[in-house]
Amino acid sequence: MPAKLNESKFIENEVTLRDLRISKEVTETRRSLVRWLALSLGVINPGESRLSAIEVLDGILYFQFKLNRDPTVSDLLDYIEKSWGPINEKTLRYHLLQLKKTNIIKNSKSKYYISDPSIGERYDEKAWVNSYFNEMLDPIKEKIIYALKELKNR
Repeated sequence: MPAKLNESKFIENEVTLRDLRISKEVTETRRSLVRWLALSLGVINPGESRLSAIEVLDGILYFQFKLNRDPTVSDLLDYIEKSWGPINEKTLRYHLLQLKKTNIIKNSKSKYYISDPSIGERYDEKAWVNSYFNEMLDPIKEKIIYALKELKNR
């Protein structure tokens, strides 16, 4: 009998994407759009009630795609406090780290930004989405294709 594999050690990355309906109610407010994006991109899970992850994502998206600049922690704290209410800096930094782990954002020189697209302008949302999906999904697709080819030969 072959030894049982410990599958968890083979996981290099996880990608959570949800295909959500975008209804009229979703597009009525900025908050509902950001929550929809957070759920769609796997930043939060269905039914999750905590807002801090959504607040941080909103701050990043606001600076990136509305102001076309990369915010500092101080910028994000100010924006979130004005738009959502006070947030603890430790909580903010925790959610920034979680967004970094999912490759949604990066940071350099104390500034945070949506990962640069491989093709297109840095502050172009369509270029970012295309690049993010390709970067996250292409390696997985290639490994699946390889495994299927190997399977075909067995």
